[in-house]
Amino acid sequence: MLRKRWGVAGPALGLALTLGACTCVAQDPPSKGTGKRIGEALDGAVQGIEKGARRTGETIRDQFARARTSVHNMGVSSRVYSRLHWDKALNTSQIDLEVKEDGVTTLRGAVVDAKAKARALELAQDTVGVSRVVDQLTIQPASEADTTTTTTTTTKKSTTVSPRP
Repeated sequence: MLRKRWGVAGPALGLALTLGACTCVAQDPPSKGTGKRIGEALDGAVQGIEKGARRTGETIRDQFARARTSVHNMGVSSRVYSRLHWDKALNTSQIDLEVKEDGVTTLRGAVVDAKAKARALELAQDTVGVSRVVDQLTIQPASEADTTTTTTTTTKKSTTVSPRP
């Protein structure tokens, strides 16, 4: 924000100083060189304005390019996130992603197995706007709950109906 203000303030300050110089020159008593000095002052003012306008234009172009890149990265990020989030093989995975300039996407986090890791990398790489995928995914070690077997036994309750006397 401060940079933007200076981009506009510089040319305005130059114009004010130049106009001040023009008024001083114009107040001098008329002589042979007065017209020449006024012309030079005006030329200087015009050059200052042109220089300020060029700087302002460059600043606007730079900021527009940054904004465009940021919006593009957000679009790529949301596309990758959607593909990873809605894939059934990755439901239990915790994956964080970061998209940098030129579509470089970094995947961090933990997945359940090598198949899920390969699937996440494939989905990210095949997303529109991704140029390269940086793999920082780890495979979660199997927990004790996953390795124990649980047996469930169901019993039927029988009911006997006796005849009425």
